[in-house]
Amino acid sequence: MCLDSGDPVGWDGSVAVEFATDTFEEHRSVLTGVAYRMTGRVADAEDVVQETWLRWSADGREEVRDPRAYLVRITTRLAINRLRYVQSRRETYVGPWLPEPIVTEFGRTTPDTAEKAVLAESVSLAVLVVLESLSPLERAVFVLHEAFGFPYGEIAETLDRSDAAVRQLGARARKHVEERKPRFDVDPAERRDLTERFLAAATEGDLQGLLSILAPDVRLVGDSGGKSKAPLRVIEGSDKVGRFVLGAAAKGIEDAGFRFAELNGGPALLVFSGSTLDSVFQLDVVDGRIQCLYIVRNPDKLALLAVE
Repeated sequence: MCLDSGDPVGWDGSVAVEFATDTFEEHRSVLTGVAYRMTGRVADAEDVVQETWLRWSADGREEVRDPRAYLVRITTRLAINRLRYVQSRRETYVGPWLPEPIVTEFGRTTPDTAEKAVLAESVSLAVLVVLESLSPLERAVFVLHEAFGFPYGEIAETLDRSDAAVRQLGARARKHVEERKPRFDVDPAERRDLTERFLAAATEGDLQGLLSILAPDVRLVGDSGGKSKAPLRVIEGSDKVGRFVLGAAAKGIEDAGFRFAELNGGPALLVFSGSTLDSVFQLDVVDGRIQCLYIVRNPDKLALLAVE
C-alpha cells in the first residue's frame, strides 16, 4: 500500500494513526525475527522493535512506498547499533554465552514446509552461536538474505552499501557459517524422543542409558552468567558429560517439574523448581545421538520466556 499526501478521501490524524498502527502490527513478527536473530536476546529485540515503532509513528509516512522494506531498514540499523553495544558487554560475561531461548511456533504462521525449515534453522541455538562470530554487517546480510529472503539490492539500500559490497559480505558470512555450523539432524520427532530418553536416564541415574544416546565427542555448553550453577567451560566427551549430568541430577531441584516446549525451532526440556523456570535443555542430534547439549540457567534469560 502506498501513501499519497493527495489522497482524495483525506488523510486526517485518526486515519494516519490507524494506518501506522495496522501497518506496523502487520510486519511486527518479521521485525522481531530480524531483531532477535541479530542480537540473540529477547529484551534487546523488543527494545529494537519498540524504537522502530517510535520512529515509524513519528515520521511522516506520505512518501513511504514500501512500508515493510522501510520498517526492516529501521529495525536492521537499530539492531546493528544494539549488537555492537551488547558485544562489548559480553566480553565480561561469566562462562559460555548462549542466546536467550525463545518460543517458536512456525507451524501456525508459516504454511510452507521449506520456509519453516529455514526459519527454524536460522533461529536455532547452534546457528545463533555461530552468528556471534560474524561482524554486525555480515550478520545483518546473512539474516536478511538467508533467513528472510531479502534480495541483495534491497539489503544494500538498508545498509547504505553498494550491491557488490553487500554480496561480498553475504558470501563471506555464508562461508563462515557453513564451515562452523554443526551438521545436526533436524527431525523434531527424533529430537523429542532423544530428549525424553535423556530425561529418563538422567532422573533414573542410568549412566549406561545416557552413554548410549551421547555421541563420543558430545559437547555440553552451560550458560549461567555466574548467577546460578553451571559449568564455566564447555565439557567434552561422552563420559565426562554423562557423569556431569548424573552428578547434577543427583543433587536434585526442590519441587522439580518437567515440561516440553518448542523453543528456537525445536523441542526443548524445561525444568521447573515449583512454578519457577530453573533450566532449559536443548539437544543437537547427529546420526541418532546427542552431539551437543545446551543448558541455559541464567535467570535473566529465563525470566522473559513465555511458556504456559
